[in-house]
Amino acid sequence: MTADQLPGLPSAVTICEVGPRDGLQNESALVPAAVKVELVERLADAGHTVIETTSLVHPDRVPQLADAEEVLRRLDRRPGVRYPVLVPNQRGLARALDLGVTDIAVFASATESFARANLGRSVGESLEMFAPVVARAREAGLGVRGYLSMCWGDPEEGVVPLSRVIAVATRLFGLGCTELSLGDTIGVATPGRVVALLDGLVAAGVPIGRIAVHFHDTYGQALANTLAALQRGVTTVDASAGGLGGCPFANSATGNLATEDLLWQLDGLGIHTGVDLTKLAETSVWLAGHLGRPSPSRALRALTGA
Repeated sequence: MTADQLPGLPSAVTICEVGPRDGLQNESALVPAAVKVELVERLADAGHTVIETTSLVHPDRVPQLADAEEVLRRLDRRPGVRYPVLVPNQRGLARALDLGVTDIAVFASATESFARANLGRSVGESLEMFAPVVARAREAGLGVRGYLSMCWGDPEEGVVPLSRVIAVATRLFGLGCTELSLGDTIGVATPGRVVALLDGLVAAGVPIGRIAVHFHDTYGQALANTLAALQRGVTTVDASAGGLGGCPFANSATGNLATEDLLWQLDGLGIHTGVDLTKLAETSVWLAGHLGRPSPSRALRALTGA
């Protein structure tokens, strides 16, 4: 342990950079494919090894990512870098396989109201839909990330009971997912509730090393929640360059945890990520210029004045 590291923390953390997918899907402006490709390549240049690249959903659902196939065809995929792609169903998986994708993600909900709003199905029906997708992907040797949204709160249902989240999460993980990402979609989690869910999942048989966390900063708790998760053994954290993103199907969701803010914390704790904060900040300033608005990241503003 280094002098500036707190006890109980990992020596290294993998950042799953979700800006190109989860970030851009919530933008009102349509970003050209060439800019998206350059964004992903800049993120790889900065040292990211996991970059969620796009989503193969129907363009009517997420028009901002309607150019997914073009982006994937134009992208120079580098050895040692994973480029996960969100797929909604077996048709999306077939497209992903045709495009040479090696990592996919599926997106489930812990609550019935959000499952209906996002997927047009109940929680149970959505898991049944994902089962053959995950099975086929694993047979093909793909990594499969299972996102679970609304883990701590839902805009329609309020606080989500811990027992319900654990029940849905274990079912999703049990489909064969290689990783489970817990989403605080509307940003209402607090450190104690984060620890309670992590402990509950571990007790239910989900290894802590297979769990990632995905926090939104609605109430300014994302970094505190991240620190609590790290102290419980989590080593994969989702974040978005410049703090981009939200959720187009949850109106109360604000931006994702900014990667720059996360890096400032992790670097200060002596935790290795392999990501260069200066290069990442330059990328986020560049992207903000294309979007025509400043980034909400506090660290980015402090570092660059942007």
